[in-house]
Amino acid sequence: MAVLDLFAQPGAGDTDELDAYSRTVSGVAERLIPSVASLRVGRTEGRSPQGSGSGVAISADGFLVTSAHVVAGATRGSAAFSDGSEYEVELVGADPLSDLAVIRAKSVGQLAPAVIGDADVLRVGQLVVAIGNPMGFAGSVTAGVVSALGRSLPTSDGTTQRIVDNVIQTDAALNPGNSGGALADNRARLVGINTAVAGFGLGLAVPLNTTTKLIIGALIREGRVRRGYLGIAGGTKPLPPAAADRLARKAGIEVLEVLAESPAARAGLKPGDMIVEVDQVAVAKAGDLQRLMVEAALGTPVTIKVLRGKSLVDLKAELIALG
Repeated sequence: MAVLDLFAQPGAGDTDELDAYSRTVSGVAERLIPSVASLRVGRTEGRSPQGSGSGVAISADGFLVTSAHVVAGATRGSAAFSDGSEYEVELVGADPLSDLAVIRAKSVGQLAPAVIGDADVLRVGQLVVAIGNPMGFAGSVTAGVVSALGRSLPTSDGTTQRIVDNVIQTDAALNPGNSGGALADNRARLVGINTAVAGFGLGLAVPLNTTTKLIIGALIREGRVRRGYLGIAGGTKPLPPAAADRLARKAGIEVLEVLAESPAARAGLKPGDMIVEVDQVAVAKAGDLQRLMVEAALGTPVTIKVLRGKSLVDLKAELIALG
């Protein structure tokens, strides 16, 4: 073989395939990097006095979304963008139970807001791009695929524990400082907020979907999130064929445990019941129920339809505030 053969140009098909991938990632980076800020926060006591992370602009007038743990205990902070602009930021609201927070840049002109997508339409194997500020390196871009969907991430606000459902698992490289940064699909739509590095080659992101958009909206309006509390532990389970045909759906939420003195206990829910509707809204997975709990009408009875054995039973539960 001639030495020059070692340096032969790849075939046109190989070049086209590489170029298509590169064009996609480069296009996402070009569109989204201006929306991603490097955050620096200061604390007076408790946690490390200095912290860093990332944030993503979601409105032109200064609102950014980030991870709640990035700004936990912060008394001051700043957001620096790729164009060299830097702004002081103030905390608008944080929700440790979803690990989401909203901050606002002060004295801001016009930010470049990201286009928000819908994580519920993601598919395993789909290309995703992560943009953040790992290890202080601003505007870093990594790419990978959706490794899995529906993962669970334990979170806590110090007194109450909760599971964030439908967390996105990706193999896009994430490192300290990526938390609060953007996870985008191939059209540069923001589909997640990177929240944790679970291990080598494994990263997690809180999805941006109907539930988390409600949370972000509540943080902007009120600085907090009100949640209804039902008091069950449960999980998705396929419905028996006859019930599935009758209800025109495939799954419900199986009640595994009912907490004592909870609204669920007072309503008569029992382990083994299958919740299929809440106030005539179908529920097929834990995320459906949690979405209904966000901004729920507290103190107002709700009707919970359960499959008990072969019978459908309506129960009344009066939700109380979580926490």
